[in-house]
Amino acid sequence: MKRLLAMAASSLALAAAPALAQDVTITNARVVIGDGGAPIDGGTVVVRGGTVVYAGAASGAPATAGGSTIDAGGAWVTPGIFATLTSLGLADVSAVGDSNDIRAGGAPFSAALDASRAINPTSQHILVHRAAGITRAATTTQPTGSIFAGQGAIIDLDGDAQAVMQPRAFQMVALGEGGARLAGGSRTAAHTLLRAALREAQALVGKTGTPQTTEIAKGDDVMLSRFDAEALVPVVTGKQKLYVAVDRAADIRSVLALKQEFPALDMVLVGVTEGWLVANDIAAAGVPVIANGLDDLPESFEQLGATQSNAGRLARAGVKVAINAATMQDPRRLQQVAGNLVALTRIPGASGMEWGQAFAAISSVPAEISGMGGKAGVLKPGALGDVVLWDGDPLEVGSVPTRVYIGGVEQDLTNHQTRLRDRYKDLDESDLPKAYDW
Repeated sequence: MKRLLAMAASSLALAAAPALAQDVTITNARVVIGDGGAPIDGGTVVVRGGTVVYAGAASGAPATAGGSTIDAGGAWVTPGIFATLTSLGLADVSAVGDSNDIRAGGAPFSAALDASRAINPTSQHILVHRAAGITRAATTTQPTGSIFAGQGAIIDLDGDAQAVMQPRAFQMVALGEGGARLAGGSRTAAHTLLRAALREAQALVGKTGTPQTTEIAKGDDVMLSRFDAEALVPVVTGKQKLYVAVDRAADIRSVLALKQEFPALDMVLVGVTEGWLVANDIAAAGVPVIANGLDDLPESFEQLGATQSNAGRLARAGVKVAINAATMQDPRRLQQVAGNLVALTRIPGASGMEWGQAFAAISSVPAEISGMGGKAGVLKPGALGDVVLWDGDPLEVGSVPTRVYIGGVEQDLTNHQTRLRDRYKDLDESDLPKAYDW
């Protein structure tokens, strides 16, 4: 424990004042725009004042005007990866309860929980994932005491004191088997609780922030605390996205039907293991999906229709698909999953994604779903200057970033893992472990 505390304390020293954005021009690069298109060989990326001003063929690049110039030597250059959904910044050591803010099962609140209040920008999890090319993320707590997990946040991974870009960006709710357990043991209970909660929130529209919020509607029984009901008002008015975790095809249809009763809902489906069975329904509803990437074996009864082709079939049906980081032990595996989706296109009978489409599923598409379309996950004029240089194809397992820029600021890629690696390269047993130097 003392070792862990000492290592955590050392990370605080890395949190300096925010650095100024740099003007940088990257030439001779294999440029990935991130919008689903093919890479551009011999391309150029220009970032000025923290914003992308050009990305594309060298022939169209503006004249260099100050700043630094990097010859990429033909290396891959991409926008930063946008990881969704994650718990980045909410835990330092997951197994140590005092440092873990991912779950709040004993809290008296549910929908009112606000993940942005607990984000730790110096968490080693943030530093480690930044070194993997992840520059922005959607992070949230997990539903434990209620079907409502609370309000997730959009964060950057640049390590300065202002990690939260958008607090209360979305509300997270669990249905299916997980929601049934939390609601009393049945899907019927979970759906009734959700509908009752949304109706209570509807009754508060126009009343939040006034003493009237102590009374939902005269004569009505209430299921939620005042604060939880108020937290759902932006959801029922369409001002806050509702992320719904659901897997079974029948459950997906039930969720889509909510739009008939609550037409303003801005819903996003999460997980969606059996989504391919109702892909046309999802596409017709215009609801985007944050899909589990490569589930090929059922882990529960609601996943009996699991197939690695799920994401590919959803995309082929016209569904907007991002890859879900929540089901991975480590969001750094997003690139691997995207690469495997590319590999599926070469297997007879399987449905995967072409390279550009697979990369977009971990960059521009999750950014767009999160409300940052055109600002993150792409290298286009006006986008944030999140740029990653790689030592190989970013969707190959062995490739790693060599340089990472977030908002035009080059990032330090060292973290506890890299320092431990460097510390123990020298195996001279006559030396005491360097941890004694702390």
